[in-house]
Amino acid sequence: MKVIRNIILALLAVVVLVVIAIGVVIFVIDPNTYKPQIEQAVEDNTNLDLVLAGDIGWSLIPLGLELNDVEATLDGERLIRLDQLIAQVDFWSLIAMSPKVNTFVLDGLDARLSVAEDGTGNWTRVMPEPDASTDTTDTAAPAEPAPDEAETGREPLNFNVEDIRITNTQVHYDDLSTGQSIILENFSLSASQIALGQKFPLELAFHFATGEPEFDVDGRINAQLSANPALNEFEISGLDSQFSLSGAPFGEETVQARLTGALTANTENETATLTEFRAALANMELTTNLNVSGFGDQPTISGDINIPEFSLKELLTTLGQSAPETDDPDVLNDIGFSTDIGGPAGKVELSNLTILVDDTTFAGSASYALSNSAIGLKLSGDKFDADRYLPPASEEAEADAANDSGESAPAAETAATPETDLLPLETLRGLALDINLGLGELIISNLTIADIKTVVTANKGLLKMSEFSGQLYYGDFNANVTLDARTDDPKWVIANQVNNVQTLPLLTDLAEVDLLAGAANINMDINTRGNRMSVIREQAKGEINFNLAEGKFTRMNMTRMACQGIALANGETLTATDWSEGTPFNDMKGTLKIDGNTLNNTDLVAALAGMELRGDGTVDLKASELDYEIGLRVVGEIHRDEACRVTEYVEGAVIPLECRGNFEEDPAGLCSFDGSRFRDTLKDMAANAARQKATKEAERAIDDKVGKELEKRLDGETSEKVKDAIKGLFN
Repeated sequence: MKVIRNIILALLAVVVLVVIAIGVVIFVIDPNTYKPQIEQAVEDNTNLDLVLAGDIGWSLIPLGLELNDVEATLDGERLIRLDQLIAQVDFWSLIAMSPKVNTFVLDGLDARLSVAEDGTGNWTRVMPEPDASTDTTDTAAPAEPAPDEAETGREPLNFNVEDIRITNTQVHYDDLSTGQSIILENFSLSASQIALGQKFPLELAFHFATGEPEFDVDGRINAQLSANPALNEFEISGLDSQFSLSGAPFGEETVQARLTGALTANTENETATLTEFRAALANMELTTNLNVSGFGDQPTISGDINIPEFSLKELLTTLGQSAPETDDPDVLNDIGFSTDIGGPAGKVELSNLTILVDDTTFAGSASYALSNSAIGLKLSGDKFDADRYLPPASEEAEADAANDSGESAPAAETAATPETDLLPLETLRGLALDINLGLGELIISNLTIADIKTVVTANKGLLKMSEFSGQLYYGDFNANVTLDARTDDPKWVIANQVNNVQTLPLLTDLAEVDLLAGAANINMDINTRGNRMSVIREQAKGEINFNLAEGKFTRMNMTRMACQGIALANGETLTATDWSEGTPFNDMKGTLKIDGNTLNNTDLVAALAGMELRGDGTVDLKASELDYEIGLRVVGEIHRDEACRVTEYVEGAVIPLECRGNFEEDPAGLCSFDGSRFRDTLKDMAANAARQKATKEAERAIDDKVGKELEKRLDGETSEKVKDAIKGLFN
């Protein structure tokens, strides 16, 4: 025991002697006398000029160093300036091999970093260039890797910090190659009782600004931090951070943002958790709870996200952006979002997905694959009025409408806008989509469409809309489109089928045109190619078959047009004044052959009262021109007006009509009686009348001449039979 006691006493004596020696050095030697040597040593070994203008001090308990008023310049320009640095370590903690920083104070740090036009930073010039004549080849044997803790069995270093204070810090960064400048100023940090394995408070504040674009952030962050001794598990709790954002991105407005919540992460297990995390920007707020397992390419994510209702217009205005002008000023004021998050590794699946857009609620699910960015979406909504979100009618549009109605409007020459590609083909080739959308009712361009179903898929540039169907004005439609964008000359295949859609309310709501009524049945098959609208129209090939049952031309009285021709043939004038505005018909049908911008029709046919309509002509889509000829063949009585009576030589005649002009103008004024073609009709009528007259004269001749002779030689009954036979021969 005496030996052990002597050893302990010897160790204590050594410690006391070391403490006394350090104390003698600290209290006897003044470090300020060595400032010239320190400055010269820095200048000899670096490209810096060091100026120690303030005092240097040190202490024993706690063991510390203090620097004041220090500046380092590079090529005559300030690189770093420091008002004060205090670093104090608890002396006895060093003896116990558990170092504890008593105090660390950094005040007035000013760093000036810059990048020249050639892209080199000034900090790269701190150390001198190596001497080319010096052989820098390292011939020493490679160092053995340090054994890890598991191999040595040593405990992690227990490092504690009593107090850290950083104040009045600023960093200026200028990049002459890009023109960008960044400033971090008024930076302050305060933390105390920092120890591994336990929570400690952190307070941080700063001002951050950029030059291009001008952007400023004033931030303040409070939180509780902790890290385990192995430094592989971290936690942030009680996070409460606030930011004031301003500058060009916000239209010179100041916007408030806030982050609260808690975060835990384990780098060894590759897990992270966000708990009650809340992010607020102006009037918008997002809350989430998320769990992440795996930090590589195949993470597993679960949790939820919720964005309560907010006004998008108010948000944009607060951010200094122009809120979109809408026809209904009350829209975009109730926007919301919520979903649960799950899915297997490498795939994010959104379930119980709800999107609120004012009065419309969309519900469904979505998915996103991290490996190939494949998107899946299944969403259905109740009712959406798209017209409420369109821009209000502009004064120019109103002036154009007034000009179309005959009022004067100032002429304006507008340069033609260069045509551009419709679709980003490279982007389409990278899409992987599986989208299924449904909507109970959609109002767009005044059209009301119900029970909409849309199915869209995309894979490596091949896009298919296999279904786009719905209920439309007492009928239904179904369209499908295939777009092959795998080449730079994409191919389009379009098919559409319309069944029993009432045209009158459709055209009235769509274009305020009440010209045609009836139940439309249409089959459309079109093939084309190209990525610009002009090319797509020029390359279009196909046909449209149509049929209108029990229809009516609502603003065109073809009966009156036909009666005008009949009255001319009869040499009389129409006296009726109560003509209706429309013309009913039965089963109008035909085929439109599509050849680029031209639609050709040669088989238009319809049944009218006392007439049969036949027509043919062309539609020039590029020039918006219609060139159509219609013939009304008289097959029976047409109208009660005496001048319109159907005589023997009128029956079977064709009354010609023409429809010509720009169909962007009033369609009701395009069709009229064709007087030039009616001359041919009159010739036919005259020929018919001449034949009728010749027949009657022949009959009279038979009666007068042949009949008398036959009566002399034959009895009465036989005579009549012979006369009828001769008349038939002449006919």
